[in-house]
Amino acid sequence: MTLLLPALQSPTGPAASREAVRFGALTLTYGELAAASTTLAARITDAGRVAVWATPTAETVIAVVAALRAGVPAVPLNPRTGDAELAHILADSEPTAVLAGPDDALPPALEKLRRVTVDARAFERTEDHPAVEADPEAPALIVYTSGTTGPPKGAVLPRRAIAASLDALEDAWGWTGDDVLVHALPLFHVHGLILGVLGPLRRGGALRHLGKFSAEGVARQLGSGGTMLFGVPTMYHRLAEALDASAGGAERGELAKVLAGARLLVSGSAALPVHDHERIAAATGRRVIERYGMTETLMNTGIRADGVPRPGTVGPPLAGVELRLVEEDGTVLEGPEAIGEIQVRGPNLFTGYLNRPDATAAAHTADGWFRTGDVGTVDGDGYVTIVGRKATDLIKSGGYKIGAGEIENVLLGHPGVREAAVTGEADPDLGERVVAWVVAADPDSPPRAEELADHVAGQLAPHKRPRTVHFLDALPRNDLGKIMKRSLHAG
Repeated sequence: MTLLLPALQSPTGPAASREAVRFGALTLTYGELAAASTTLAARITDAGRVAVWATPTAETVIAVVAALRAGVPAVPLNPRTGDAELAHILADSEPTAVLAGPDDALPPALEKLRRVTVDARAFERTEDHPAVEADPEAPALIVYTSGTTGPPKGAVLPRRAIAASLDALEDAWGWTGDDVLVHALPLFHVHGLILGVLGPLRRGGALRHLGKFSAEGVARQLGSGGTMLFGVPTMYHRLAEALDASAGGAERGELAKVLAGARLLVSGSAALPVHDHERIAAATGRRVIERYGMTETLMNTGIRADGVPRPGTVGPPLAGVELRLVEEDGTVLEGPEAIGEIQVRGPNLFTGYLNRPDATAAAHTADGWFRTGDVGTVDGDGYVTIVGRKATDLIKSGGYKIGAGEIENVLLGHPGVREAAVTGEADPDLGERVVAWVVAADPDSPPRAEELADHVAGQLAPHKRPRTVHFLDALPRNDLGKIMKRSLHAG
């Protein structure tokens, strides 16, 4: 199999002096990244699995590249994950070591693991050791994804799926080693880590990570050589707001200029509202393009660089990806008027959920198609439009996919809560906000909304905290006792 990251094969090769990644004032060339990852790979070869404390730093990049070089599966950890969720992930994935930066303060749950320090500013240059030629089906990453019920599941992503998705995007977007990608995405999920880090490194290009998103940071990096921008709808909404700002005309003009000059503006992880599409296009003359993927499938569809941008659509299937619409009874649907569940298959798919053969089997049809749970349409040109979820329990907020069930379970663990339901509600900045509907244990003395939000953030992750809490006398239920969530907002 072709190496996942051929440009990093040798610390002293012809590409050694090219910029690979930049985080703030710290830049690593391909030679430096190859040397650092080679040294680290030698220390973890026998680790089995490694956890990566995935901060938005060069240390995370070195750690993940080292794991790939060593042929050791890596489990990216969100540093802001709550104690209960982190404990589940560690128990499920059973890493033997954690890779972390020298200044990272790790939570108690990681104390039992061997800590391997990764320092981007101080590493030994060892002899040139070729990367492992691993089996294409060998697991590269185990990325945890929130379900609508129960704790997160670990999606096992093989090297084959990563290579296939990134090469399909090379074809769709004309992605080359001359491209400089700018983004501020977290490095513990598919968008920021696989597309945003391994994408440019596989092409031999460069990544400039902003650390924290800001319109000023985007303008600075695109204005100094950046060619591509990756973001989630919340980020593009904030760019649209900056372009509309009534003050700061010079800054607004510079932002419009650099956005107009970028080769590609790409949005993903959730639908970008048409209003924001239009505001950015009006200010810059450029269209943001969208793509559609999932943790389990990586990338499925995408607007091509040489295609026609259509706000509200996510483009046609990428090279190698088959896509179909299916009715509830399994009937395959065709025609531009058809609306059905999106099912996909191809080399981009994961191999299964770690330790969950039941969930893996339930996610696939008998003939090997993956059930995405998303509902969509396909027009006459093959462009896909996502209509929504089959279920009502997956919330997309600020680029994150959040399962309502796990938040409900945490709320029900609060002594002041008798019943709880969680839904998503449209939000102009986040896309959707998390909304909790609560029946208090003591109606005369309900807990404060802020107390419940902090309770959720302490157990899970901060982005899962309810932004709004409604107190009710009772939750609407059907004859079977199931909460009728659609009635909550209707009431």
